Amino acid sequence: MAITRRRTHGTGGRAEDDHLVQRSGHPGSTTLHRSPSGRRRRTRGVLVSVLVAVLALTGCGVTRGDDGGENRRLRMMIPNSPGGGYDQTGRAATRVMETADLTGRFEVSNVTGASGTVAMQRLVNEEGAEDLLMTMGLGVVGATYTNGSDARVSGATPIAQLIEEQEGLLVPADSPFRTVQDLVDAWTADPGSVRVGGGSSPGGPDHLFPMQLADAVGVDPTQVNYIVYDGGGPLTTALLGSKIDVGTSGLAEFEGQIAEGSLRVLAVSGEERLDGVDAPTLQESGIDLVFTNWRGVLAPPGISDAVRDQHIALLEQMHATDAWQEALETNGWVDAFVTGDEFEEFLVEQDERVASTLTDLGLL
Repeated sequence: MAITRRRTHGTGGRAEDDHLVQRSGHPGSTTLHRSPSGRRRRTRGVLVSVLVAVLALTGCGVTRGDDGGENRRLRMMIPNSPGGGYDQTGRAATRVMETADLTGRFEVSNVTGASGTVAMQRLVNEEGAEDLLMTMGLGVVGATYTNGSDARVSGATPIAQLIEEQEGLLVPADSPFRTVQDLVDAWTADPGSVRVGGGSSPGGPDHLFPMQLADAVGVDPTQVNYIVYDGGGPLTTALLGSKIDVGTSGLAEFEGQIAEGSLRVLAVSGEERLDGVDAPTLQESGIDLVFTNWRGVLAPPGISDAVRDQHIALLEQMHATDAWQEALETNGWVDAFVTGDEFEEFLVEQDERVASTLTDLGLL
C-alpha cells in the first residue's frame, strides 16, 4: 500500500508446397524408371529430413511464448472484470507493447473472483509457465489475506511495478457533503450513519484508504460502515442510486461521470492535485494523510532467471515509449516504475503493512 510516499490471436496461415510433377512421355523427354526399393529409400530419406527439421525447430524453442522479439506471443491475466483498474492498466500496457512491435499479439483474459485471489491462485498453479504475466496491485495483496489464501504475491515472480494512483472521495452531485469537512463532521457525530462504498474487499486500497482516513480524523476505524462493491461499475451505480453516501476509489474509472457532473470529488489522497480534477488534496483540507494505490506485473513461480530478465526488458522497453507516457497522463497515473529485486523488496514491505493493518482492524 504505498502509503505516504505509486485475443487477440494472430492468425497463422499454413503454407503448403505444391510440387508440380511433370510426367515423361513428351518428345525429347527422358523417362526415369525407379524400382520399388528405390522409392522406399526415397520415402525414408524424406521422413528423416522432416524429422531432422522438426527437431531443429523444437531445439530452437518454437513453442508458445518462446519466440523472440515481435513474434513472441504472451498471455496477460487480469484479476478483475473488464473496465476495472487492473483491466485498464493491463490492457494499456499490452496495447503499447503490441503497437510498438515489442512483442507479438497478447492473449488478454479477465479472471474474476474473490477480489483477485482466484487469479492469483491460477498464476501460482501455472508454475514455470514462461508465457504468462498478470497485472496486480495492492488489492490483490490484501485479498489473499482476507480470503485465507496461501497463494500470496510473495510466492510469484516479481517483474515490475508500473504505476501509482491516488484515491478520491466521490459523492453524488446532490450530496449534502460539499467539502471534506462536511464528511468529517457527519462521520465524527455518528460513524455508522455514513455509508462508505469501495470497489475492493477488505485489505484492498478502497477499503484501507477510508480506514486510515477515519483514523486520521479521530474516527474509530472499526466503526466505519464500509460496503464492498465488485469494481467501479457497481460502485458507480450505488453512488448514483444513493445506496451509499461516499465512495472511495481511483478516479480513472469515473472520468465520464465526473466530467458530466453526476459525481463530484471532495478530495484526492496524494501529495499533489490531479490535473483535470477540481478537488483539493487531503493535506490542503487539513488532514495529515497521503495514500496511494499501486499496480504492477507478476509472472508465475518457477520460471528461469533468463525468462524473468526477458520479461523485465520487455516492460522497460514499453516504459520508454511515448505511447506509455501518454497513457500515464491520460489516466492520471503516477509513474512508479521499478523492476526485479527492487520490486520484490517493495512487495515484501507491502505484504507486511497490509497484514499489520488488517490485524489492527481485527480482520486477521
